[in-house]
Amino acid sequence: MKSIPLPGQFGVEFFDLDVNEMSDFELDRVATAQNNDGVVFIRDQNLDCEQHIAFAQRWGDIVTNRFFERVEEYPQIAIVRKEPKHQTVVGETWHTDHSYDAEPARGSILYAREVPKMGGDTLFANMYMAYDALSDGLKNTLKQISAVHSSAHVFSTEAVQANEHEDDRFHSGEQAVQRSIHPVVIQHPISGRKALYVNPDFTTHFAGWTEQESQPLLEYLYQHSTQDQFIIRFSWSPGTIAFWDNRAVMHKAINDYPNERRLMHRITLSGCALQGI
Repeated sequence: MKSIPLPGQFGVEFFDLDVNEMSDFELDRVATAQNNDGVVFIRDQNLDCEQHIAFAQRWGDIVTNRFFERVEEYPQIAIVRKEPKHQTVVGETWHTDHSYDAEPARGSILYAREVPKMGGDTLFANMYMAYDALSDGLKNTLKQISAVHSSAHVFSTEAVQANEHEDDRFHSGEQAVQRSIHPVVIQHPISGRKALYVNPDFTTHFAGWTEQESQPLLEYLYQHSTQDQFIIRFSWSPGTIAFWDNRAVMHKAINDYPNERRLMHRITLSGCALQGI
């Protein structure tokens, strides 16, 4: 097994590794890299659905997504796709998966099945680094604040139709009732590092504040967190796995491949209640 750091400040790419045959030692190496960097990538895999699920289960319990379409007979696997007819791509706003849940997702394992000839990259923003770069004064303010995260304004039927009329990639909009409150600064349960935990897609406002009062500071935190020095850009090839920690990074899909198809399979791992500092 070989590994190299990605260009930029974080992210590790692994080669010469078959996840179907991973030893415990290799699993520990990948886990250590992810704890340190927030996201790892494994190239040149050949997984059927059962193998994808088996790999995910080595890391923890699987959370079945409520809103994405699912692979037939394998509901644990969410389908993330863009067809030539679609104007939008799934996840094109900065976000962390399932932050609207009371126990947000620990991680996501995204497997590339079909990618466009050009484009379709994914951006990742390191929220450890974003927190570390804040002033001491703002850190002290933020550690006293929690934020509200909601699914309704993204996955309700009305929200989906407003984004792209008759979008066939989502379902169960009536279940988009999740609303949870999490600390704005969390201490990662494994690494122990401090990270910002807000995101433009699901965070609506600070707890006890109005949305209007919250917006200026939230916008500052989003702009701060997505500066170039905190971001890497990953280019996909078929058979690649990206495995990220939702408590350490945000991510965003790039919508730059009109009239082409992109098909990914995603498994999400269950997490725990987040603790502030």
